[in-house]
Amino acid sequence: MRKLSELRRGPLLALLLVFVLVWFGTLQQRRLINPDEGRYSEIPREMVATGDWLTPRLNGIKYFEKPALQYWATATAFTIFGEHHWTARLWPALTGFLGVLAAAFATARLFGPQAGLIAGAVLAGSVLWNVIGHVNTLDMGVSFFLASAIFALCLGQRDDATPNESRRWQDGAWALLALAILSKGLIGLVLPAATVVAYSLWQRDWGLILRIRPLRGLLILLAITAPWFIAVSSANPEFARFFFIHEHFERFLTKAHGRYQPMWYFIPILLLGMLPWLGSLAQGIAAGFRTDAGRRFQPRRFLLVWVAVVFVFFSASSSKLASYILPIFPALAALIGLHLASYSASRRIEWHALPAIIIGGVCLFLVPNVTRFANETVPAALYQAYQPWLYGGAAALLLGGLIAFWLGRRGHCVAAVFALAFGGFAFGQSFLLGHDSLGSVNSAHDVAAAIREQVKQDAPFFSVDTYDQSLQFYLKRTTTMVGYRDELGFGIDQEPDKFIADLAGFEKAWNAAPVAWALMSPGTWKEMTAKGIPMIEVVRDGRRVIVRKP
Repeated sequence: MRKLSELRRGPLLALLLVFVLVWFGTLQQRRLINPDEGRYSEIPREMVATGDWLTPRLNGIKYFEKPALQYWATATAFTIFGEHHWTARLWPALTGFLGVLAAAFATARLFGPQAGLIAGAVLAGSVLWNVIGHVNTLDMGVSFFLASAIFALCLGQRDDATPNESRRWQDGAWALLALAILSKGLIGLVLPAATVVAYSLWQRDWGLILRIRPLRGLLILLAITAPWFIAVSSANPEFARFFFIHEHFERFLTKAHGRYQPMWYFIPILLLGMLPWLGSLAQGIAAGFRTDAGRRFQPRRFLLVWVAVVFVFFSASSSKLASYILPIFPALAALIGLHLASYSASRRIEWHALPAIIIGGVCLFLVPNVTRFANETVPAALYQAYQPWLYGGAAALLLGGLIAFWLGRRGHCVAAVFALAFGGFAFGQSFLLGHDSLGSVNSAHDVAAAIREQVKQDAPFFSVDTYDQSLQFYLKRTTTMVGYRDELGFGIDQEPDKFIADLAGFEKAWNAAPVAWALMSPGTWKEMTAKGIPMIEVVRDGRRVIVRKP
């Protein structure tokens, strides 16, 4: 394999600049998609609008499912730059980008510069990391902090680390865990703690538990996390039980959140999410089983244990979403980088490109069939508009694989890795950018634009038996929920005066208001008109009807 020292610094810096531009340059291009992007944009919008940055609220109702760090970050972006698509997505994009840099830096320090460069390319090109880094959810932020904490722990435990260096890295790891907790809760401590214990069992290295300075570390962690938890609990006595019991133990142990999936659910997610690196995934995992002779601490094994703990934990959970395993991707990138940087891998690097070539070709063949998913809500025309993006993404994956194969055959192995990373990145971005073709169905952007100038801020606006998480963000106002509870149920119980329980109550409020607006499904609209309730249809799409009082 061509040595890193032989590579020119100029082209590497140029590649980094291009990566920065394409990573951040697409954030404004898509509508906010329901439910997550609407929800996690609206909560910080309301923080800015009300000036209350302590108690998270969704549609004006207390919302305690997650801590506040990402809300604060997004609210800060809104305050400085305004409320836009790109500012709504800036935090996951920033943490995703920093995650790539963290993986490259840590892998270089642990396993050598060559492995670090490859690890960064692997993570940047991984489809799931790429996609989630451009979607406004909480998973990228917590994944960055968790992965960075794991890397910091490994760097602090290096045999050649000085005492001062070790202390700084360990303190940094604890601070990062605190930020992970403020991002998504107790998994920020539970998963790393389980990893330390599991690694200590495997390696019979119980001294690690003391070397990570748990007492000092917990003080750092509490100093960062406790102020908000204490303050929000003081202002909202109901917070603690809901957040710590319902959102942690009940979410893990029960199907209350409606996200149950079988135990094997994350296996295909991992395989699809690691595209285009399927040809290297098994070898990277195998590299984690090996040991480095003469080392007390085995970083590759620690990273492998981290991957296993997170994967098993969420597989055992009763609540599963595809992005839950995102925290393992930087560690997998490090292990793959370690493997691909080895001499044995360099002689057959081209074969690692074959899965990308095959999958890209198969996807090109399957794209015409996407219109089969069309229905009354999502017509075939929208899928036809999506097809060119899918063709482009599949072609990019195929082309990246072919170029990587060609470069690998000629011994340009680092260049081959970058070509494969380009193919994976373009594949993920094409899938994501093209998905905006379906945005009129999955987002309230268009219907909100049609009525925004007509709706006065003081006019009652009702959401009748439905809830569109992005509508409030685009209208810059909240709505009164009618009959719909779901994720807002706990907050509604705390402030029932903000809720109308049934259609009879809605009809009374509607008739009493001189001017009023309402969002409802097409089915509810038919029911309302059949009952003779006075309302005029203003705009509709496949999923929504917005009406006003005549």
